[in-house]
Amino acid sequence: MHSHFKILSFTILLFFSFQIITAQQSSLSVEKIMKDPKWMGTIPSNVKWAENGGTLYFNYNLQEDPSDSLYKIQLNAPEKIVKVGQKEIKTLTFNGIYNKDRSAKLYTKDGKLMLFSSKDNSSRTLLDLGENVRNAEFLKDENLVSFNMKNNLYLFHLKTGFLEKITNIKPGNEPEKNEKLSTKDEWLKNENLGLLEVVNQRKIKREESEAYYNSIQKDPTSFYTGDKEVSNLHLSPDGKFATFNLTTPVKNKYTDVPNYVDASGYTVNLPARSKVGDEIEEEELFIYSVENDSVYIVKTDGLPGITDLPDYTKDYPEKNWEKEVREVIPAATYFSEDGKRAIVNIRSQDNKDRWIASLDLATGVLKSLDRQRDEAWINGPGIGYATGYETMGWLPDNKNIYFQSEESGYSHLYVLNVDTGNKKQLTKGSFEVFDPFISKDGKSWFLTTSEVGPEERHFYKMPLMGGKMEKLTSMSGNNDVYLSPDEKRMAILYSYSNKPWELFLKKTQQKDNATQLTSGLSEEFKAYPWRDPEIVNFKAEDGAMVPARIYKPSATAKNGAAVIFVHGAGYLQNAHKWWSSYFREYMFHNLLTDLGYTVLDIDYRGSAGYGRDWRTAIYRHMGGKDLSDQVDGATYLVKELGIDKDKVGIYGGSYGGFITLMAMFNEPETFTSGAALRSVTDWAHYNHGYTSNILNNPVDDPIAYKRSSPIYFAEGLEGNLLIEHGMLDVNVHFQDVVRLSQRLIELGKNNWELAVYPLEDHGFVEPSSWTDEYKRILKLFNETLLKD
Repeated sequence: MHSHFKILSFTILLFFSFQIITAQQSSLSVEKIMKDPKWMGTIPSNVKWAENGGTLYFNYNLQEDPSDSLYKIQLNAPEKIVKVGQKEIKTLTFNGIYNKDRSAKLYTKDGKLMLFSSKDNSSRTLLDLGENVRNAEFLKDENLVSFNMKNNLYLFHLKTGFLEKITNIKPGNEPEKNEKLSTKDEWLKNENLGLLEVVNQRKIKREESEAYYNSIQKDPTSFYTGDKEVSNLHLSPDGKFATFNLTTPVKNKYTDVPNYVDASGYTVNLPARSKVGDEIEEEELFIYSVENDSVYIVKTDGLPGITDLPDYTKDYPEKNWEKEVREVIPAATYFSEDGKRAIVNIRSQDNKDRWIASLDLATGVLKSLDRQRDEAWINGPGIGYATGYETMGWLPDNKNIYFQSEESGYSHLYVLNVDTGNKKQLTKGSFEVFDPFISKDGKSWFLTTSEVGPEERHFYKMPLMGGKMEKLTSMSGNNDVYLSPDEKRMAILYSYSNKPWELFLKKTQQKDNATQLTSGLSEEFKAYPWRDPEIVNFKAEDGAMVPARIYKPSATAKNGAAVIFVHGAGYLQNAHKWWSSYFREYMFHNLLTDLGYTVLDIDYRGSAGYGRDWRTAIYRHMGGKDLSDQVDGATYLVKELGIDKDKVGIYGGSYGGFITLMAMFNEPETFTSGAALRSVTDWAHYNHGYTSNILNNPVDDPIAYKRSSPIYFAEGLEGNLLIEHGMLDVNVHFQDVVRLSQRLIELGKNNWELAVYPLEDHGFVEPSSWTDEYKRILKLFNETLLKD
């Protein structure tokens, strides 16, 4: 009787608990939000203006095609969105280089060199040589056009049609001159020429023809590259000098990723990447003097600080750190408009120095104009990577250069006079500058900034030498602007936290109102009241104010549990007021909130948008401040929002998966459960470009790797851990979780599970995979965070 009562009581309690778990409902479901994104409608992208400024072209999908197609809106009938036919597509010329008065534009199409005339809106073929023509541009004398073909520069004279070869760069090694034939081969040759008169006459005629050709047009002296590869080949605007890079390839060991479900029925290895600590390709800069027909190398060993040792070497006093000239990576050369001057952007291979140097084209001598040193690593908006993508160039006066730098702690726009060395900071403040460019009249800058706040992006106009910035956009969120050819109108791709991207049109004036041109969201998507998450700031243990998005359930739905989402990395921001690239996660957070969870989405240390110190706070210790920010976020939830300290979960993918593992292994008293998706488990097995910036090389700085890699802390697992990974991941290899799984097995851990996805790479593609992945995450949180 007593035993029966206990069983009955347990059954009633279990039923009651189940009722609590499932009490809150949502019109959303994992199956709905993770299906093919087409259910949401269509979103415009890749916006382009017609040459005459009367039509906007963009990618769109109104006919449920397999993928987006090209559509257009004519400004004289803005209510009509029309799909562009193949015949019209063939006539469009979006890319290319204009001459100074924009009366003509050079572009390439199907390997041919083309010229577009603005006067009659027509194009004609200049050259069709049967080879791909690239990088065509007008010289200072606009009757001359340079282009690159088969890694050589050519000059085309528009008036005469004369084609001139400027460089004679050849792969391989120079053949031996006057190679002597063997006695046997010499005898055979002479016998053949003596017997066969036609063969002998053809040989004589060919030699005479070559001699005549060389007398009227001699090719430039051959320059042989050996096994090196040519890049960044450019001709100065005055046609006197060419610059180019030579890269010495290296043979690093690459990892194969097995594909167990190949269509062939066999296991097929997919070529992937190598691991951090690679030998880096040697990069050299050369100059070719057209007048002197000579090639010479640009020497970089005189750059200031070229032998400086990084600060982290002090942590290894037992090692003998000798100062030596560091290897550098010179990017492309920037010529002044008159062709008389040049600058080059140079990075150290360890990415702790960036030099902007003037280049004496006649001698190859470099003079450092600006050195940016960062004991962590050089990066930030407009500063780019070692291979380019930086904001840099010349002002119209041919005296001042412009560039972006984090010298002030935030990426701002600078100008520098190459004659005097005077440097001026054009933008100032605790915000960042994005994609600045000079207006066509040469009098102003157009630029995007986060001056309103790190959670917004707006478009501005500013005088060329600095001054008051005129804010040209007003819609709160992100305004991605595309100027019309005459710069009088702005096409704006705009989005807000709960509103995906749409296309708007506005005059390039502060007071004008933007007109919405597209409305592509489906009725099914619009039927749900998507939340506008609040942007909050909570105090970290070191006093820093950490920004985050927060999703709060209604008072009646609130269940006392919370989930912290950790976004991925590669320098990324997610606590903002525009439509997130993590749109599936955003919808999942709405579902969680409907079910009573409070969700916190943190822009932890290492995130983009908050300046240099925030970006580099993870240097030499990933899983340090970026992890403590998650812990402090959990503390904020408990103290300020009444969350039960035993009901906090955490999840994320890629870097977010890494942080989830570090949280579950190092902070078990804070996080009850975690889902780690496509996560790095050992940084010594990740790629070189990303990892070496933050942790240096594992051989040189093993301390940084050991304290940053989850696999070293697996013994700390106490809570409930779900690991999910695609088996075809060529970014974070499946090997990562295989090694961690073995470690957990050896440690005797029981409260973890691994879900694998045989057909998925790092970024999942199949809706079925997304659905399965998030059903497991939801199940984990429901079963472990909502139980009493």
